[in-house]
Amino acid sequence: MEERRTFHVADYVVFSLMLVISAGIGVYYRCTGGKQKTTREFLMADRKMGVLPVALSLLASFTSAITLLGGPAESYTFGTQFWVIIFSYFFTFPVCGQVFLPIFYRLELTSAYEYLEMRFSRPVRILGTCNYMLQMVVYMGIVLFAPALAIQAVTGLNVWISVVSMGVVCTFYTTIGGMKAVIWTDVFQCVIMFAGMIAVLIKGSIQAGGIATVFRLAAESDRIEFFNFSPDPTIRHTVWCLVVGGAFNNMAVYATNQAQVQRYLSVGTEKQAKRAMWLNLPGVILSISIVQLCGLIIYARYHGCDPLKNNVVARSDQLLPYYVMEVLDIPGLPGLFIAGIFSGALSTISSGINSLAAVTLEDLIKPTLKVLKKKDMTEERATLVSKILVVVFGGLCMLFAVLASTMGQVLQASNSVFGAIGGPLLGLFSLGMLFPWANSAGAIVGLITGIFMAFWIAIGAKIFPPYSPTKSTSIADYILYVFRPAISELYTLSYMWYSATAFAVVVVVGLVVSVITGVNKPGQVDPRLICPVFDRLCCCLPLPQSWRHALHCGVRQSQQEDQDQLEGGSPDTAARLSESIPAQEEQTSPEAPKPRRQQTRV
Repeated sequence: MEERRTFHVADYVVFSLMLVISAGIGVYYRCTGGKQKTTREFLMADRKMGVLPVALSLLASFTSAITLLGGPAESYTFGTQFWVIIFSYFFTFPVCGQVFLPIFYRLELTSAYEYLEMRFSRPVRILGTCNYMLQMVVYMGIVLFAPALAIQAVTGLNVWISVVSMGVVCTFYTTIGGMKAVIWTDVFQCVIMFAGMIAVLIKGSIQAGGIATVFRLAAESDRIEFFNFSPDPTIRHTVWCLVVGGAFNNMAVYATNQAQVQRYLSVGTEKQAKRAMWLNLPGVILSISIVQLCGLIIYARYHGCDPLKNNVVARSDQLLPYYVMEVLDIPGLPGLFIAGIFSGALSTISSGINSLAAVTLEDLIKPTLKVLKKKDMTEERATLVSKILVVVFGGLCMLFAVLASTMGQVLQASNSVFGAIGGPLLGLFSLGMLFPWANSAGAIVGLITGIFMAFWIAIGAKIFPPYSPTKSTSIADYILYVFRPAISELYTLSYMWYSATAFAVVVVVGLVVSVITGVNKPGQVDPRLICPVFDRLCCCLPLPQSWRHALHCGVRQSQQEDQDQLEGGSPDTAARLSESIPAQEEQTSPEAPKPRRQQTRV
């Protein structure tokens, strides 16, 4: 094996330029526009961002260093089956665009968790917010640690020096530039990410003798696999867990994650928000395809001399940086690659800490102060608190990077985190938007049960390896042996099913508890908080109004339904409706956000 190369001066120049430009964008938006003096500008970019920058920001936020390092490691180690996950996005985006996004946008929320209080109660909102905060802090720790591995592999720089450096730079431009700086640095960093990976792909395929040679070598070692349709949920990757389970994982990101919802709400109209979301699809397909091909290219070079088995690299996530330093011998290209990895981390962390500041301010601090002091926080004080929160969460994500160093492969670790924590949140929002009978008690018990189940499976799979029966030497061993079938099967569930499992637990338990404690009356639920599923699915069918009312499950989705019931219903029904309509308007109109005047409804 050749002696490891180090950075050339040109590499350091390219890498440093990326950091300087990112910081410069933050400085620019601190000195222009409203100069980040209001929470509307600092957290929501004044709701005036364009479609393309928001689309690229959505893509950059979660197509991060996790994908850039974990994707190649996945295909190098296990083959191409993970590539199939791209089909899950064809289910994710329609559901997000038709169910979740319209409700969030039309309510004009700053925090997605405001919805939970409007639909259920304040305790549900607090639980949802705390769950999200845990999810993002842990996830950002993984994202911050991943590129530090890349830096160490190519320069020998201590991992923790890299972690602190990245955390400080990201916190700096996010604090002074707000959401506008976050989105435009995401755009710049997205370009750098793709440029670095495309450089690796082109140079690597030429060095390997062409893409045909790459696939031939991978096929000879049984790494080409796309059609594993096994229904066994314990198999790590199959078509079913990647498409179905992957769709739930993706929806936990694109449907209910505050960092994404905040970007949807930063554009001018609902139609623009949907366009920004759909523009992610080609970007996601391209990014997943590039990293999968890079993994096969790395295998084509090292198939006869595995750096992992020879202890040249310590982890599979270091394979791509090691390969880059061996193959990209043109000065500046390794620097471009590492800048791309670094950009992936910065874009994700900046969006994460900005969103955490938003939910902490809107869901925890403002309501608490309003109760204690009986008055709202001033705009100047709220903006200052937001900036302080960004600094605090920037520090927290650096601390959680220590935890990420114990999680193994970064791609599996990140999906496990989003499955175990994001899945219950997805279930909670779905319970509210799709089931008008669900009540606050059902939401609380369902969420807690879903979180417990998800963590039980995820932590158990990490701590307890598959059990092998041995001679019993203690009571504990005997208990493990007796309960071995149930425990071992539970812990061997593929990590791609964590989100779907948690989703199902939250919805089922939430509905059961709602029935036990007394379901909500659908006619008394604010129709803005419920997704009219059948209207979306049967939008072109000329169904009678009475049929539509039945398909709405009792939720009054239009004034015409109320009028029809008053005119054609029984006297008792008419009396109840005439009493409930004013009561509902009185209940929801004073504090509930009003629909955006200029929004485009699709």
